[in-house]
Amino acid sequence: MPEHLWHELKVEADVADRHVTIVEVRPPWDGVGEHTRFPIARLRYTRTTGLWAIYWRDRNLKFHEYKRKAPSRDVQSLLDHIEHSGDPLFWG
Repeated sequence: MPEHLWHELKVEADVADRHVTIVEVRPPWDGVGEHTRFPIARLRYTRTTGLWAIYWRDRNLKFHEYKRKAPSRDVQSLLDHIEHSGDPLFWG
């Protein structure tokens, strides 16, 4: 996200032991209250294989494995896919 738009929208990561959740952070529409945090995607690590996989979020905020991109050791390639694939599951 370009720095000049940070007051309108940020993309952040919530880190846990075996997954990283990519969240969209927006200020309140009326300027009152807390920022909203909406999960976009999740990268999940499987220790036995050493691979990271993409998970997409459904309308009920549940995550499902994303089958259009194979798991990888290269996290950056997965992040690039989420950002540039144009798949509406992520930024739709």
